[in-house]
Amino acid sequence: MDSRVKKIREAAAFLKENMGGHLPEVGIVLGSGLGKLGEAIEAEAVIPYTKIPHFAKSTAIGHKGNFIFGRLSGKYVCAMQGRFHYYEGYPMEQVTLPIRVMAALGVKALFVSNAAGGLNQGFSIGDLMIIKDHINMLPNPLIGKNFAEFGDRFPDMTAAYDLDLIARAEKIAAEAGIPVRKGVYLGNTGPSYETPAEVRFYIAIGADAVGMSTVPEVLVARHCGIPVFGMSVITNVSNTDNASKVLNDGDDVVRAADAAADRMCIIFRKLIETI
Repeated sequence: MDSRVKKIREAAAFLKENMGGHLPEVGIVLGSGLGKLGEAIEAEAVIPYTKIPHFAKSTAIGHKGNFIFGRLSGKYVCAMQGRFHYYEGYPMEQVTLPIRVMAALGVKALFVSNAAGGLNQGFSIGDLMIIKDHINMLPNPLIGKNFAEFGDRFPDMTAAYDLDLIARAEKIAAEAGIPVRKGVYLGNTGPSYETPAEVRFYIAIGADAVGMSTVPEVLVARHCGIPVFGMSVITNVSNTDNASKVLNDGDDVVRAADAAADRMCIIFRKLIETI
């Protein structure tokens, strides 16, 4: 057996033992400062990543490092309260392992969230942005021997973010009176924040927000045939010139994400009801 598949199966088997005979319908990945949704889950198991076979340790600011299983909006869900990043020194196989484990557990949809810098100069701190597409500037996690057990060698990414889920989320937000943006997320390696020259370049190629995560998880989920819904919380506005009055700060990002988390939770919870 492929050693990579063996790790996935061992992690999935361990988690199944803690799920009381139930399996999740929805997988959720919660980014920096966005752990509040995890607290809304009627948890039946909260498992630190350090106890799950082959999982890494989350070292990023605002990432609690727990795998939560329970009920949310009447559905069984599993949620990552914090993720793994390429900038932490983990290879892409490790960064995306939890998504393949979720696929092995049988999730029908993946919800991803992140804290992101606003590139679109019309965005403000605290805005919610539904991700309609992405630009990948990270190593592609599908490079290497194909996981034939999960999907095709060349997965199509025309609608990486599920169009039906996006439409439902926009309707939910409108009915709840929650303003939302919609835009393109650019994922880069980090951990340094972007220079003004890079920010201008990203704007020129069509990105609305920038961050250091999410895209690898989405690529792997789509390789596994799992529909994806993604949302960014705009936690700072990226600098376009070098005479900056406001410098990027990781703690500020977490505080801004936490302040917007309640609105994101409403949309996620109501959208999960429709799965």
